[in-house]
Amino acid sequence: MPDRPSTFFLLWSQTKYQNKIFFRNPMAAFFTLFFPLMIFVVFSLVFGNQEIGYLGVTTAQYYAPSMAVFAAVSATYTNLAVTTAYQRDRGILKRVRGTPLPPAVYLGGKIISAIMIAAMAVLIMMTIGVVFYGVQVYASTLASAAVTFIVGVASFAALGLLIAAVVSSGESATAVTNATLLPLSFFSGVFIVPSDDAPAWLDAVANFFPLKHFVEPFVAAFSPLTVGAGWDWGSLGYMVLWGVIAVVLAIRFFKWEAPVGRGGKSRRRKKDATVT
Repeated sequence: MPDRPSTFFLLWSQTKYQNKIFFRNPMAAFFTLFFPLMIFVVFSLVFGNQEIGYLGVTTAQYYAPSMAVFAAVSATYTNLAVTTAYQRDRGILKRVRGTPLPPAVYLGGKIISAIMIAAMAVLIMMTIGVVFYGVQVYASTLASAAVTFIVGVASFAALGLLIAAVVSSGESATAVTNATLLPLSFFSGVFIVPSDDAPAWLDAVANFFPLKHFVEPFVAAFSPLTVGAGWDWGSLGYMVLWGVIAVVLAIRFFKWEAPVGRGGKSRRRKKDATVT
């Protein structure tokens, strides 16, 4: 009897499979990898690469890492939520659960693939920023930037699976992720540079959600004004808290089958019953 594949081999194979699925969807690849880059280029053209006075950094030095965070969150939070929900609608999750592949390995492959794509998006963004816009990278803060990235994408991957767990369909997942990520990106310093003139309630909303706690320490890691290694333990701990809560709730509410009335089989049965 041949030896069973190891869990590591299955996880890596599933990760490669999920990567292939992602890159076979040109629209998803474009909006995840290149749409944030386009916004960065447009901002640099519109605002010019001048120094933002009270921040002490140039426009590119601020927006390259902030848009890198937006790309990373899109790769994890948005893509995981939407693709998982649509796969459930189409009965793919149900069929996967009926195979010998452990469900945890399947979801683990999706998560690792999303994190790899997020890392690719950040690398593309920062490389363009360094090569064409003079963005500076500081060796003293690279470790804090890397840990902030890992904690951030892990937390948002968990939140993406939570959204997939609680919504009723892929369409709902698309609506929820867009309705949450885009407004928070304005409040949390992704699209708009933070200002002391912002209303207190707006700052309170931004501080409650984890996106600001991802953006601020990651941007600070590329600021010449950051003292020391740039560790922001409060933000890291807050993102971990959100991630843990999301994991617990996602496990509690995750469904492998589409609700009644959703999914391809349910729709076909409903149509057959109507014809009869």
